[in-house]
Amino acid sequence: MRSGVTIGLVGDYNESVPAHQAIPLALRRAAEISGIAVEFEWVPTGEISSVGRISRFDGLWCVPASPYRSMDGALLAIRHAREAAIPFLGTCGGFQHAVVEYARNVLGWADAEHAETAPDASRAVISPLECALVEATGTVRLFPGSRIAAAYGREETTEGYSCRYGLNPAFQAALVAGPMRAAADDETGEIRAVELDDHPFFVATLFQPERAALKGQAAPLVSAFARACAA
Repeated sequence: MRSGVTIGLVGDYNESVPAHQAIPLALRRAAEISGIAVEFEWVPTGEISSVGRISRFDGLWCVPASPYRSMDGALLAIRHAREAAIPFLGTCGGFQHAVVEYARNVLGWADAEHAETAPDASRAVISPLECALVEATGTVRLFPGSRIAAAYGREETTEGYSCRYGLNPAFQAALVAGPMRAAADDETGEIRAVELDDHPFFVATLFQPERAALKGQAAPLVSAFARACAA
């Protein structure tokens, strides 16, 4: 295991976004816990026109606050992490776009869309939540045997959200039949995290685990991601 890693934060930095305030704190806390030196760089989506912009990173984190300036840039980064077996974490918008990328490039649904940017799409795999989760907290049930449950060391957690879009129930069965799998849900049974089989670390959550750092707490999933980047 390496003693230091550099992580690319894929997204369009905005100092007013709570998750963007939290991410550096969460990574620093993860470094303290893991004993791994963690460096990071914000990578604006508009700069990602080829793999060359992101190839030097040990891991990629697709961060909250979408729509991104370049959806294509975000999807390119996610596809690179998936195909090149680079550790990947997606939170909130990162979860949503990981689903879109998978639908397009693994399931072959070229018309898969995100309803936020394509509200009239016939195959909006990400659609408005029945109940928006804007500055909300809720119980998340972590599925036994999942990477996320291993990271937390338990099967339930309370997490924060700031989102209006999630997995479209109309396409859910096909989306999580494998190699993408559901890894967590909430008390209503709605999926709140997914993982990829046969990948060193590919986890995406609709909630924002990094928000724990705003309360001075460790974010177990971020620590697990840092360890995967160093492996």
